[in-house]
Amino acid sequence: MSILRNFLKSDRRCIWKFVYNMGWKGMAGFSKFQKRKERGEIFPAFQFISITDDCNLSCQGCWVTKGEKSSSLDLAALNKIINDSKKYGSYFFGILGGEPLMYSDLMNLFSLHPDCYFQLFTNGTLLTDKVATELKILSNVTPLISLEGNETVADIRRGSNRVFQRTVKAIETATTHGLITGVAISVCKSNIEMALSDEFIEMLHSRGVIYLWYYIYRPTGENPHYELALSQEEILRLRRFLVDGRTKYPIVIIDSYWGANGEPFCPAVEGLSHHINPNGNIEPCPVIQFSCDNIRDGNLKDVYEQSGFLKEFKSEVNKQTKGCILMENPGWLAKFALDHQAVNTSNRPEMSEQLINGCMICSHGSCPEIPEKSWIYRIAKKKAFFGLGAYG
Repeated sequence: MSILRNFLKSDRRCIWKFVYNMGWKGMAGFSKFQKRKERGEIFPAFQFISITDDCNLSCQGCWVTKGEKSSSLDLAALNKIINDSKKYGSYFFGILGGEPLMYSDLMNLFSLHPDCYFQLFTNGTLLTDKVATELKILSNVTPLISLEGNETVADIRRGSNRVFQRTVKAIETATTHGLITGVAISVCKSNIEMALSDEFIEMLHSRGVIYLWYYIYRPTGENPHYELALSQEEILRLRRFLVDGRTKYPIVIIDSYWGANGEPFCPAVEGLSHHINPNGNIEPCPVIQFSCDNIRDGNLKDVYEQSGFLKEFKSEVNKQTKGCILMENPGWLAKFALDHQAVNTSNRPEMSEQLINGCMICSHGSCPEIPEKSWIYRIAKKKAFFGLGAYG
């Protein structure tokens, strides 16, 4: 099949690292997470780490706001996170920013942990031949390149010029070097027609993209742009597209919102994944920028186990929604954080007020349950962490 053909065109070492570090170790790690959860223990299956808040773009709805100066995790702190995680079978990490390719020690981080697998969330504008060559040598990184719209929409969404062309060039650079390459799109009103089109899928497939990760746009940050949020009908349209697309398109289609039977869930509430920001603060997910815990508070397992904030977040949010609490009830989230004396980690002093006065909009929790049609995806969602841990 066409998916396999594109996959087999990748560099052999990249394929091996993907199959073993990401596939085999990933399933084993997910199994260990499920057993921990049954015992009532807290430690996520995998973590997403924003290594820096530096970025070369200024996107609509971005949650990242720099303070008076840039913040970054040093290599020692990153090694601590990863080494503590390995003890509990967690070998997969999402690396976010800002723009992580602006982090000077990035390649050193990847090279220090050849037994791990990293998903590099990047806007692609800095993914040069030199970068792709280094990633190919390392072989334990899959670039996930954000593509937010066509020539017109991408420039508006990203706050820069020629972003679409630069992103497509990055995709071609990555696939030409044999990297296991993915594309992410945050679906909103301005790009939904492109995102859910045959032409979009074919454009990516023809350039060697192996997987496509769909997110739902979540208004947040300094300029949330609520007008871009999807309606309930558009979310239902997206869900139907995903279910049908998995049976016909020659590309792996991933989401992080629905289980095998179409049941909505939040990865943070399920304890599957959490986010560590550039100051070491542990947050439920990247867009929920409140924290009571820091990686420097001790052994990472102990920090998670002793976090009353995360424990109550998981139990209380489930009483509110199976979808995204930030979208469906931002005022409740602000009050919950206040009740727990959680630190505002957003660098936006007005964030709590913004949440209290924010719009209540639909999330994936508003969608009726539509089971997966593809038996492969059903198995993957039940037995592995496939599509379940993204910051989504």
